[in-house]
Amino acid sequence: MEGTPDELIGVTYAMPILNEVDYVEAAVQSVLDQRYDGPVEVILALAPSTDGTEDVVRRLAARDDRIRVVENPRMHIPVGLNLAIAAARYPIVIRVDAHSELGPDYTARGVAELLRVGASSLGGIMAAKGKPGFQAAVARAYNSRLGLGGGSYHSADAEPGPAESAYLGIMRADDVRAIGGYDETVLRGEDWEMNFRLRKAGHLVWLDPSLHVVYWPRETIGRLAQQFLATGVWRGELTRRLGTHNPPRFFAPPLLVLNVLTSLIVGTLQLTGVLHGTLGLITSVVHLGPLLYVLVILGAAIAGGGSFADRFRYAAALITMHLSWGAGLLKGSLRGGGTTVDRSRAT
Repeated sequence: MEGTPDELIGVTYAMPILNEVDYVEAAVQSVLDQRYDGPVEVILALAPSTDGTEDVVRRLAARDDRIRVVENPRMHIPVGLNLAIAAARYPIVIRVDAHSELGPDYTARGVAELLRVGASSLGGIMAAKGKPGFQAAVARAYNSRLGLGGGSYHSADAEPGPAESAYLGIMRADDVRAIGGYDETVLRGEDWEMNFRLRKAGHLVWLDPSLHVVYWPRETIGRLAQQFLATGVWRGELTRRLGTHNPPRFFAPPLLVLNVLTSLIVGTLQLTGVLHGTLGLITSVVHLGPLLYVLVILGAAIAGGGSFADRFRYAAALITMHLSWGAGLLKGSLRGGGTTVDRSRAT
């Protein structure tokens, strides 16, 4: 599999697609524009879409024979990825999302590093980008340690080395197939879960912070809340399955949600006179957590600069991400993932 400089390893790009009419063409073009001299193919796992995405995908496939389409009637991302990996002709599979764009040297650099360190899965940094308005605020939150809790692939200051997961991922197809591919019962957090099984099987997962992938986040507060609620639910499901194997930072948002709920209940009891006197004073300590959280969010919004509207949107994005994720994780921890899906792409 090592190849020679004159015989570069073949690469298959796997892209699950659902309702991405505004983004899919740019994502595919960023793949076709890669400065990589080895053989490549692009497999688009197309789920039934309602926004014109299917017409765009068919047009792209008709004009470039490197593009193939596989149907994903079940619509779920891990199902689409497994279909693409099963159909892959080449030993390296690179996952690409329709909401992402690769830099021109991403493949050449990533494949070379994967082979150099002997990893089975390798990823870089998610560089969120947004159009002016709320999407830009969400992108700023994504790129902040405060927004997503400091995961290594969100930090431009991260050091190269072994990692718990790989954002999207440049993968050895045979190693992924050997562990059973993506778990099709995990409808969110599928990358983390798959990389966990790779590590458990003795394979190396590697972070290369020199690699950057542009990611376009959700454009509205409603879609952001839907996305993070579903993600939190499935993180709760993974907590049920894997227990302490989940990083501690994942549990800060649900603790915040519990503290806010407790504060609201205690505050109501205090205002109605049920809690008063010494007991009312003692129980007031539960308000300190939410108060401190609000001060941190306000401080981050003020320090970030921009117009008042920019700062307000940034604060709103952070709060939406934290509370939605936290509520979802609590729900998933108690009831499991069930049939919860992220409907924020639906139209």
